[in-house]
Amino acid sequence: MSSHLKNIEGMQMEGKLPEVRLANTPFRVVAPYEPSGDQPQAIEKLARGIEEGLRYQTLLGVTGSGKTFTMAKTIEAVQKPTLVMAPNKTLAAQLAAELKEFFPDNSVVYFVSYYDYYQPEAYVPSSDTFIEKDASINEEVEKLRHAATSALLSRRDCIVVASVSCIYGIGSPMDYAGMAVFLDKQKEMDRDQVIHELIDIQYDRNDYELKRGTFRVRGDALDIFPPYADNPVRVEFWGDEIERIAEVSFVTGEELGDFEALPIWPASHYVTARPKMDRALTTIRDELRDRLQQFNEEGKLLEAQRLEMRVQYDLEMLETMGFCSGIENYSRHLDGRQPGEPPYTLIDYFPDDFLCIIDESHVTVPQIRGMHEGDRSRKVTLAEHGFRLPSCLDNRPLRFDEFEERIPQFVYVSATPGDYEEKVSQQQVEQVIRPTGLLDPQIILRSSASQIDDIIDEAKERAAREERVLITTLTKKMAEDLTDHLLDQGVRARYMHSDIGTLERVDILRDLRLGKFDVLVGINLLREGLDLPEVSLVAILDADKEGFLRNHRSLIQTIGRAARNVSGQVIMYADKTTDSMDRAIKETARRRRIQEAYNAEHGIEPKTIRKAINDIMSYVTDEMGSTTAEQVNRELAELSREEVLRIIGSMEDDMAE
Repeated sequence: MSSHLKNIEGMQMEGKLPEVRLANTPFRVVAPYEPSGDQPQAIEKLARGIEEGLRYQTLLGVTGSGKTFTMAKTIEAVQKPTLVMAPNKTLAAQLAAELKEFFPDNSVVYFVSYYDYYQPEAYVPSSDTFIEKDASINEEVEKLRHAATSALLSRRDCIVVASVSCIYGIGSPMDYAGMAVFLDKQKEMDRDQVIHELIDIQYDRNDYELKRGTFRVRGDALDIFPPYADNPVRVEFWGDEIERIAEVSFVTGEELGDFEALPIWPASHYVTARPKMDRALTTIRDELRDRLQQFNEEGKLLEAQRLEMRVQYDLEMLETMGFCSGIENYSRHLDGRQPGEPPYTLIDYFPDDFLCIIDESHVTVPQIRGMHEGDRSRKVTLAEHGFRLPSCLDNRPLRFDEFEERIPQFVYVSATPGDYEEKVSQQQVEQVIRPTGLLDPQIILRSSASQIDDIIDEAKERAAREERVLITTLTKKMAEDLTDHLLDQGVRARYMHSDIGTLERVDILRDLRLGKFDVLVGINLLREGLDLPEVSLVAILDADKEGFLRNHRSLIQTIGRAARNVSGQVIMYADKTTDSMDRAIKETARRRRIQEAYNAEHGIEPKTIRKAINDIMSYVTDEMGSTTAEQVNRELAELSREEVLRIIGSMEDDMAE
């Protein structure tokens, strides 16, 4: 048995995570300023609560009060590995970028879904339509996911910023850590032994093109390109010993640094030791036999034939290759779990004493609650009609109660905590005072009768002062029509809604800040987490239409978009004052009174936030080397017409395939 498989079976059966954490650099915040405003008391209270063992705490922090800095200083105070959850990829990227700046000496990693496009496997009985799984995997985001799991197993000073993707199954951490290949100059290891071990953990040999997840052999040298790394590792052998371990530049081949020892983590999160794979094949065959018997007894011959063909093919692939398409549907067997037992997730890669911070908790908590049932309903249909074994139901996201069981301590962060957070929190810490002295914006109520003409006048006035305007509508159609009308009236405007891709949204927001246009019209995207200090006016159309987009939490979040500018104002267009409007107006007034009193007491003059105009996805684009639309346009402009037509033709051929 290979060296990395020795004793792994006993370890896996006991459910132990191998102790391979190597580094423990203390968390240290590097920032050009100290905590101010409400931040010092918030940091002190949260840190004390964590040290006293409080399981649930809430940070009620108004927009622009520096909640991310408070999070960072709290992590520094308690020195715990931390999972930071955000409601979407864009906010997760923004948080990761900011935390990476605060913690330059520690590991800050990003974990989100690696799908650019994902159409899940599904069956529609009413039309007898089977929809094959179709997905486009972003290899660079997959690299960041591997970087997250490898960092968690290599060091304690690790902060993972994740979307709700972190509650989905990714394979056993015991298998992932236990099958790692540990290169060590002090131990005997020959080249062929290392090659066999790399193949066991899903690395492919490719002597022509070295890319992530592959290795190549050149005489006594072995080049390995881990899926989580920016550069390959070169291992030089002398007989049965490792003579040198070095990182080499992927582009130039130049050596960048030496190692005495180095773990090489698996190329897939779904690696399984051979003895465990053999047991899984047996239990899959047992389940298939029982299911076929059930279908035949019920007279479902088509379902039985369909299931047998699919599962037998998968079994052959697993037996010969150790992998198959849709391997995650067999994760219960591969992990050795019982029916109904929750899957392993990113959370299981953390040590026992970690901290979980849930940003924009009023959105993220309901998201976590909703994931399980939607996933289950689709898979029940697949299992009932013979497209999958019933065990596919155990490849699922965690239920909310299972998620909570795995988290030792929570800090919910929001300007508008939800009912659940308010109910469970043992301590709610308010952060109402902004370091800049900025007040919550003034709220003006106006009739909706002439709201469009009024907005045009306000927008032109703000544009003359080189300030920006956000307008929120209730529908996509209204957002598009209003944008067209504004353009006709000479107002530079664009719209943004859910049909706009993530990276294009980033470019739109950046262009707004740069002043390439003055008015951004949207629906639900102009709320949580957007950092736009140039915006001095937020206009809320149809503010009196009660519902999800106009409840008191949504209104407070929308109001907050004008809170980063000293001239910030909010205009609510309505014909009546609803309960939600009343609550939002009163809460804003309460916060404003506290802020005015603090400023008067300390002689503070409010100042607009000054922030460099960086791409809010800069963390991801730096890591991924992605190109923005602007860069693509520049590159296209340099091509001849014939070259552009050739590229278009090639893309059309790819689409046809």
